[in-house]
Amino acid sequence: MKLMGRLFGTDGVRGVANKELTGELAYQLGRAGGFYLSRNYRGQGKAVMLIGKDTRVSGDMLESALVAGMTSVGIDVIRLGIIPTPGVAYLTGKLDVQGGVMISASHNPIADNGIKFFNQSGCKLTDQSEDEIEELIFKRYQELPNPTHQNVGMADDNPQLVEQYIDYLLSTVKTDFSGLKIVLDCANGAAYRVAPAVLEGLKAELTVINNHPDGNKINVDCGSTHPGNLQEKVTSLGADLGIAHDGDADRIVMVDGEGQVLDGDAVMAICALDLLKRGELKDHTLVTTAYSNLGLKEALEQAGGRLVITDNGDRYVLQEMLAHDYNLGGEKSGHIIFLDYNRTGDGVLTALKLVEIVKTSGQSLNKLAQVMKPWPQRLANVRVQVKEGWSENNLIGQAIRRAEEKLGEDGRVFVRASGTEPMIRVMLEGKDEKLLVALEEQLVAVITAELN
Repeated sequence: MKLMGRLFGTDGVRGVANKELTGELAYQLGRAGGFYLSRNYRGQGKAVMLIGKDTRVSGDMLESALVAGMTSVGIDVIRLGIIPTPGVAYLTGKLDVQGGVMISASHNPIADNGIKFFNQSGCKLTDQSEDEIEELIFKRYQELPNPTHQNVGMADDNPQLVEQYIDYLLSTVKTDFSGLKIVLDCANGAAYRVAPAVLEGLKAELTVINNHPDGNKINVDCGSTHPGNLQEKVTSLGADLGIAHDGDADRIVMVDGEGQVLDGDAVMAICALDLLKRGELKDHTLVTTAYSNLGLKEALEQAGGRLVITDNGDRYVLQEMLAHDYNLGGEKSGHIIFLDYNRTGDGVLTALKLVEIVKTSGQSLNKLAQVMKPWPQRLANVRVQVKEGWSENNLIGQAIRRAEEKLGEDGRVFVRASGTEPMIRVMLEGKDEKLLVALEEQLVAVITAELN
């Protein structure tokens, strides 16, 4: 059990499986998280939780530990099997259950895994909820119940529930995709079954790559973090576009017919402007994080829309959307939330909405992407020995302020600690790329010297 620091990061609890994220910790998370989410249950019978996973080798181990933890506090568990993260979110909000859990480390390497909880509405937990679960583990663990006899929870497998998610995705599209040649990269992960089924159901001419549910191959030289093979396949086949998922299919990277990669900013620009044109973008507003390119803001404002910025992480995007009833938001990384359809980033749904725009507009993805002109941007991930307390370091603070002064109103500097890795992430953006390179080198040098 991890005794120091915070368990939950920006997207659940993550770590190297069986080293940092052990079976013991998963058991404790199952007990505390399950109890917390079902504490107000007053229905007949026992509270119920859903569990899904991606294809990682360690998924079975963590699933078994979570099931043991939840059933030990009197909760029945339904195992969904391999399913995209947004599938767990959708089914949790749709069915009569008290919460859901996804076992995945998304785009991270094979050795990593993670545990993320969804509440009864299918939303990721707030910081406060995560803090309360941690308090149950660290300070009030002895208060958790230990029912006996018939009050102990039971577990059952119901992978057929995935079909409900597939049917729902199909219902979100108003046209078929006949006549479109699409290449799909499933990253050997959670999308391997769902994404091809949906696109084939919509009559796309489909070529699928990296769709083996092999836990030793998830995210390895494939998927949204390695789109090179997809780019090559799209151009060699003369396809209209390509879709790349990550390990748990909550985000996408798109490739146009010219082989060019489109990130989440480009996807949001196309979708937001389409909704704006049709009068369906709530309050003319798109919600995103500080990592989105200023070219997105420029494109939206020129069309009469506006951008709202939140803290990094798609759950903070969602919180802002729920608070003000906005219906579109997301991240540069490709987590896009269509709140009219689901309460988390959904890579398969995002791909469907984008392909639908291609089909109904009659324009190529390359042409559609020209609505946004990205500003030059530099991103650096600085690996450090200690990331805690970096923001109080005087020399780092001075270096950031100097960079901000040199960029002035024609750019910005954004520095933060990674929520899941020992890294400080540095982003600079502006219209003078040579200046950005010089400032990046200076900032990286100071951070490296101070934190290593």
